[in-house]
Amino acid sequence: MTTATTAATVERPAAATPREAALPDGIDLRRLAERPVLPLRHPGRWVAAALVLVVLLNAGQTLFTNPSWEWAKVGKWLFSPAILTGLQLTLAATAISAVVSFAGGIVVALGRLSANPVLSSVSWLYVWLFRSVPLILVLIFLYNLGNLYPTIGIGIPFGPQVEVKTVSVLSDLTLGVIGLSLSEIAYSSEIVRAGVLSVDHGQHEAAKALGLPRARQFRRIVLPQALRSIVPAYVNQIIGLLKASSLLFYVSLLDLFGVVQNLGSTYPTDIIPLLVVATIWYLVLTSVVSVIQYYVERYYARGAVRTLPPTPLQRLRRRVAAIGARR
Repeated sequence: MTTATTAATVERPAAATPREAALPDGIDLRRLAERPVLPLRHPGRWVAAALVLVVLLNAGQTLFTNPSWEWAKVGKWLFSPAILTGLQLTLAATAISAVVSFAGGIVVALGRLSANPVLSSVSWLYVWLFRSVPLILVLIFLYNLGNLYPTIGIGIPFGPQVEVKTVSVLSDLTLGVIGLSLSEIAYSSEIVRAGVLSVDHGQHEAAKALGLPRARQFRRIVLPQALRSIVPAYVNQIIGLLKASSLLFYVSLLDLFGVVQNLGSTYPTDIIPLLVVATIWYLVLTSVVSVIQYYVERYYARGAVRTLPPTPLQRLRRRVAAIGARR
């Protein structure tokens, strides 16, 4: 009796699992499991990639086979003393303006966030004015400042003042840096203000609970966290500032673009190679700034992510190590 019951129990088919019950009749789950899994095909991506490669190859062919580019002359002018002198002025004006505009942007941003109605109103008026006026107009206005104010002085309003000639104090480079900085402060202040507002309000309350002075709260707690959102936007502003420095040519400052313009007037047959030289140098400068941006963002990302993403050099080392391990 026991043997018959056991045999009947073994021969009874197992109950279908919910997954098997959901399958249509006639489909074997084991055969489905044995079939290889094929990745999803994306033919549209490959077609788009092929079209992009064709366009790039055609552009490269015309770039290096068209004799009108005159690449020999590009090599001749690329490191010429005049070009390098203009490049130095571009770097100096951009670097000084970037530092001044960032410091001024912090001051104006704090003014806009201030509870004092005078400070907030004046800061808002400054941002409104210099975001509305084109940079070239600001530069030309400052270049003619000596006509409006032949002398400038410091002293008591409507009282005795120490005055000097405007032309003797404000050189062309100084006027160019002031013009660039005045315009960029308006934009950088909005970037700083947005970064400060992005910090969680609990951080402000915790800093106040610790009894820290307001300046120390901002310097040690608020600003380091705000820099995570400030840095990417402000580096884009620096790249824009680098390109905007080409407008200094219109106020008699021979920066990189100004030197190219002058040389193009002197050597009209070399205008295309000179423009290519200017393009190459601007590409190099913006690429260097972008690399610096990457490492600064990575530095301030500490604490915000569990593991920092590997740098390009670390990725290259890992790939080389993986290839060596396979061999």
